[in-house]
Amino acid sequence: MQTPHPPDTPEDYCGTTYAAKLLGLSVGTIQTLVEKNELQAWKTQGGHRRISMPSIRDYQKKHNMLMSPLDGREHRLRVLLVEDDPVTRDMIRDFCGRSEMPVDCTAMSSGLEALIDMASIQPDVLIADLNMPGVDGFELIKTLKHSPQFQSMTCLVISALSAEEIAAKGGLPEGTIFMAKPVNMHWFNGFFTALIAGRGIEPSAIA
Repeated sequence: MQTPHPPDTPEDYCGTTYAAKLLGLSVGTIQTLVEKNELQAWKTQGGHRRISMPSIRDYQKKHNMLMSPLDGREHRLRVLLVEDDPVTRDMIRDFCGRSEMPVDCTAMSSGLEALIDMASIQPDVLIADLNMPGVDGFELIKTLKHSPQFQSMTCLVISALSAEEIAAKGGLPEGTIFMAKPVNMHWFNGFFTALIAGRGIEPSAIA
């Protein structure tokens, strides 16, 4: 179902991939629920479907669903992985899923999809490939770096591009961490461990 007036703020909607993660369903099932009007949605001018977050919460209550990945997220490191290569994407996502560390990873295959869901996910860490069709990693990171909402987000790029090739494309914003492909999962383990340790200090520091 298409609603005539989209929600007022980006936090009020998400894309089909994130809706599927929140409800523990497939993207195809989410699309079916939209067609059945069990979830409220509309399409952008570019044809991308956006799902109403209030309707997702209503669906969870109606079906007595347990905690979603959003519940208790202050105690977990929120990671958004944007990678169009399915092998690399699955490897990193599976690593996060198997890890005993408090990491919640949402994986997407396109930069445009990530931009749609950024406000809903509010990731602590963005892991992005650079070479992707459409909105690539360069454009994704530079767009987010210009947004005050994501100034404190850690950005890690993973790429097979050389330093010269990256420089020729305009380089990366200051503070961006680079990791050459193929990815090293031992390095990822240390990377997440350090981030989680640092994040654990923040509550007392703020207080």
